[in-house]
Amino acid sequence: MLARITSTIFWFYIGILCISLFPIAFLIWLITLPFDRRGWLLHKFTCFWANMFTWPNPHWNVTIEHSERARPRNTPRIIVSNHLSMVDIPAVFRTWLHFKWVSKSENFKIPFVGWNMRLNRHIELDRGSNKSNAKMMRSCEETLASGSSVFIFPEGTRSANGRVSGFKRGAFELAKRTGRPILPIVIEGSEKALPKKGVVVRGFHRIRMRILDPIEPESFAEESVQELTDRVRNLIRTEHEAMSAERAGSPAKSQKGDSPAPAS
Repeated sequence: MLARITSTIFWFYIGILCISLFPIAFLIWLITLPFDRRGWLLHKFTCFWANMFTWPNPHWNVTIEHSERARPRNTPRIIVSNHLSMVDIPAVFRTWLHFKWVSKSENFKIPFVGWNMRLNRHIELDRGSNKSNAKMMRSCEETLASGSSVFIFPEGTRSANGRVSGFKRGAFELAKRTGRPILPIVIEGSEKALPKKGVVVRGFHRIRMRILDPIEPESFAEESVQELTDRVRNLIRTEHEAMSAERAGSPAKSQKGDSPAPAS
């Protein structure tokens, strides 16, 4: 009962927040449209908006590890991550990296949030449509060429069991076609914060995001798209397992050079 009351308060707060902040986002978009073609300022405001989902929530403690690996922060890259929960999306905005999401069409229909996604020129994908997929790839190429990173969840949807599942090839085909670096991010601890098909906020969850070393295009020039897909998937899966073992107090090998880092 307490969890349901807390969840009702939380979602009411989210609703008021979105209604209140969207007009500001629209005003920023309107004023900066002539000179801020990347939507840099609007994205920074959107980061603040998304952070207001997690900062005041006592149930979710979000930390960023190895944020220095994302420098320089405005370099166009293909950012990929595993996907465990709805919380992953506002949590990723805690990195303050400049990017455009690749997101399913349904998310663009959400009042206020979806409208803001359109203002930010995030990239829409109608899953299951070859035509939409081709359009998405063109939009991603144009976005990278304009100086913005692209963020993709290569699993395509949230994990059903808290483990890293299979990766789709799109992000890695994009990397091969454009010659852009890949920035892998591993998310751990969010799977029970808001599980798939769940809206009740319950328990305390320490959510960690670990930024891995960028994968430079020279390192995958000779790899096929499938080989690159498998390599990055195995890298993220291994790191996720190591982070889960760390939480449980068991020693596990993670990416070379990793060490605990302060939250960002």
